This record gives sequence, structure tokens and C-alpha cells, in this order.
Amino acid sequence: MRVFLDFEASSLGEGGFPVEVAWVFEHGRSETHLIRPAPDWTEWDPEAQAIHRISREQLEAEGADHADVAARMLDQLSGHALYVTAPSWDGQWLSRLLRAAGLPRHALRLKDSDEAHREAALNVLEVLGVRDDPEAVAERLIAQARLNVLPETPAHRALADAEAERQVCLEVQRLAREAVKASRWNRA
Repeated sequence: MRVFLDFEASSLGEGGFPVEVAWVFEHGRSETHLIRPAPDWTEWDPEAQAIHRISREQLEAEGADHADVAARMLDQLSGHALYVTAPSWDGQWLSRLLRAAGLPRHALRLKDSDEAHREAALNVLEVLGVRDDPEAVAERLIAQARLNVLPETPAHRALADAEAERQVCLEVQRLAREAVKASRWNRA
């Protein structure tokens, strides 16, 4: 099953670490976790905090232990296709979290969410019999879905951002079904 995942981080520097993670399954079930920093996670950028609005004090008070979050991720997400908007950044946060928990850093693999959207569009188009350049049609549908669904400015909170990508995927599927109906109607 497709799962949309997002992290927020303490900074974009070399020593930055994940402060929040969330995921949303394609059918809508979701989880979000504030992450209490590992002892050696110290890099903190006030500008990053201003964007995601999560303080280090909040993480210390409300965050789940980093090892527990990593274990929960493995338990819930293993065997599913995981999609993120920024694979290099999100992969860095995931790797840092897994390593700090003593888990293999490649225990979970991330793909670009654009792949999920393209796959969703192509699946609908194929099932409904579209043969005229489905890749080009899919790209147009994805662009339109992003315009229809995504806010002008991302929330910069893990659950809201992961849910937004899920909504894009659902909108791509809806638009694909509509496009096929319209083309059939026009040919009749």
C-alpha cells in the first residue's frame, strides 16, 4: 500500500535531526510523532523552529523516545511503498533516526511522491483504456491535482504535509476518471 510520509527537522545543517514524523496510508489511517532528541542530537536552528513551530523544550516534554519512534516506524511501515516530497532530506532524517535507535539505516526505503502520483494516474488510465500518450496525460493530471489540492504555502508540520500529498494522489485518480469519462462522452 502507498504511504505518504514527512519529517520536520531541527535544522538543514549537517548535524540536523528529525523532530517530527508523520505518515498517512492511502486509505487514510495516519500517525504523527514528536521525537525526543537522542543525547548527541544538539544542532538547533531557530529559523527551522520558526518554520515548524516546534521548540526543543516541547520535544523534551512531549516527544516520544527516538528509539520507540524508529521501532514504531519499522513495525507499521515495513513492506509498504513509502513516498516523500524530498527523498534526499527525508532520507537523511530517516537514516539519522534509525541509526540512533541502533537499527539498519536502510531498513525502510523512500521514494519520491511524484512516482506515487504518476503510478496512480497511469493505473486509472490503463484500467479505463486510455492509450494516447498516457505519460503526458498523467503529467497534466498531476500538475492540475497539485493546483487543486496543495496550499500555496506548506504547513511545515509532518502530518499536514503528508496528508496533502495523499490528497494529491486521490485528486490525480479522480481527475483521471473524469478525463476518461469526458473523452468517451466526446467520442460518442
